[in-house]
Amino acid sequence: MEKKLEVSFMLDFYNKLLTEKQADTLDFYYNQDLSLSEIAEHLAISRQGVRDSIKRGERLLYELEEKLGLVKRFNSIHDKLALIEKNITAMEVLNAQHIQSSALLFNIEEIKRILTEIDEKV
Repeated sequence: MEKKLEVSFMLDFYNKLLTEKQADTLDFYYNQDLSLSEIAEHLAISRQGVRDSIKRGERLLYELEEKLGLVKRFNSIHDKLALIEKNITAMEVLNAQHIQSSALLFNIEEIKRILTEIDEKV
């Protein structure tokens, strides 16, 4: 995963565990795509202060992910949900072409409903 996307994703999970300054600086840099100079001006600190805050924040995000693994767990769940959805689609096709079971179709729709609920909560 590209570093920019990786840090942005970790920031979504762990931003409340950073200092407000680190969270703001990382958000400006990775999510809002501001330059160090623009962030420095916005926060009324030096470019070096911005850079230091970004580096400390990045280091903390990577440490948190290593210890807690929330992003890894989220990605794993998301991948498994996608695989389940792929298999459901295959079941729908088989049912439509060969079996034509209304009970199977009902069960497929129920599984899809549950997956949607899970996906919204994850």
